[in-house]
Amino acid sequence: MKTASVPWIFSKKSAVLIVVDMQNDFVREGAVMEVPMAREFLPQMKRLVETCRKHEIPVLFTSHVLYDHYDVSPLETAYNPVLQQKGMRASTDGIQIVSELEPQPDEHVIHKHRYDAFYNTQLETLLRNVRGPHVVDTVIIIGTVTNICCESTARSAFMRDFKVVFVSDANGGLDSESHQATLNIISKVFGRVMATEELIEEIVEKNDR
Repeated sequence: MKTASVPWIFSKKSAVLIVVDMQNDFVREGAVMEVPMAREFLPQMKRLVETCRKHEIPVLFTSHVLYDHYDVSPLETAYNPVLQQKGMRASTDGIQIVSELEPQPDEHVIHKHRYDAFYNTQLETLLRNVRGPHVVDTVIIIGTVTNICCESTARSAFMRDFKVVFVSDANGGLDSESHQATLNIISKVFGRVMATEELIEEIVEKNDR
């Protein structure tokens, strides 16, 4: 049942958490594509991952991967020339999910080569089946970078008729202006923007949904 204040009601029974690109090459201090806000928001992300695991909400991870032997994402590296030489290289520690959020053995890590985590990956297939056929209708998005991979994935989820929860203090942006711009546009037309505490309350206290 809809209310006047929200377009749809969150249900943990049909949700999946997607952790976008929380890799060493984005998060660690001095990393080639360092995003300090992603590191700042790690405690909130960790709480959400742990809460989802406790309440049996599946957790999926994405990892952005580039290669040394050929340029798998030429437009991306054209805009970011440093990536032509280093960063997010396959088989390096840089593509690994940070230890604070380390995936469990039964959790999937989806390797991607574009900002949109749905593009040419198995993400949609996993979402359609990870809780049973056609159970999942909601994706929770946390990670980095807010206005690049996280926003691209949120828009792509919306286009596939998934409800989107975009967590305001668990997505790390390059700067506050672009971060806030993404929160504004997501909240207007692509999903529900929720803070960590608000979402945890929905998961923990509203057990009947």
